[in-house]
Amino acid sequence: MSLAVDTQTRHALKQDPLVNATESSVDWVQANRTNLIKIAIAVVVVVAVIVVGCVVYNSRTEQASVAFGKAMDVYTAPIRTAGQPVAPGEASYTSAAERAKAANPLFTKIAGDYGWSDVGANAEYFAGLTYLDMGQDAQAESTLQKAASSHDSSLAALAKMALAGLYRQTNRAGQAVDLYQQIIKKPAQTVPASAAKLQLAQLYENTNPEQAKKLYAEIKDEDKTGVAGQIATQKLSGAKAPTGLAR
Repeated sequence: MSLAVDTQTRHALKQDPLVNATESSVDWVQANRTNLIKIAIAVVVVVAVIVVGCVVYNSRTEQASVAFGKAMDVYTAPIRTAGQPVAPGEASYTSAAERAKAANPLFTKIAGDYGWSDVGANAEYFAGLTYLDMGQDAQAESTLQKAASSHDSSLAALAKMALAGLYRQTNRAGQAVDLYQQIIKKPAQTVPASAAKLQLAQLYENTNPEQAKKLYAEIKDEDKTGVAGQIATQKLSGAKAPTGLAR
């Protein structure tokens, strides 16, 4: 009886689809062993490349951040007044232009070496600002134009504001207006629409006073508690507006 059961069981197992599939899979693996080994090696190589790439990227990003920090230390160093003694161990400069001259090559190098990174893009923007501080308008314009085309909308908006300021200083109001309107249509966290409107209104004060008043009224209503709203309110009342919105 048990022999018959065993025979029937073995026969059933031979007909079991799962068993048949397993046997077929084993046969396929044996027949394709060489290809499977090659695929496994390729996967290991790809994973290794990704890991090495991540390590290199992180290392390079850290180097860029350290270099950027040093450049910012220079750019934010205090400016001493005439006759003021130099504090021991503390960098200081006699003017913004002198300070910018020291910081500019640092930012420029970072932008060149790490232009693929966010740190490099930020360095491009600050290189443009240092060119402005040194009075080198042509270099400032080309550098800020690169920063203004950044995929980072916040950085691009800052660069556009600085570039618009340069256009105003060099009697190219039309180009400045265009940049302000771009920001107003697509504001960023770093530059809200009210800030761009305020600059545009100030530009219009001499050329289109009615448009300037209209913009000041909009700013007053849209930014009741902000700095821009306070400036707009004082402009409309004829009082001298406080400074507070930088480039």
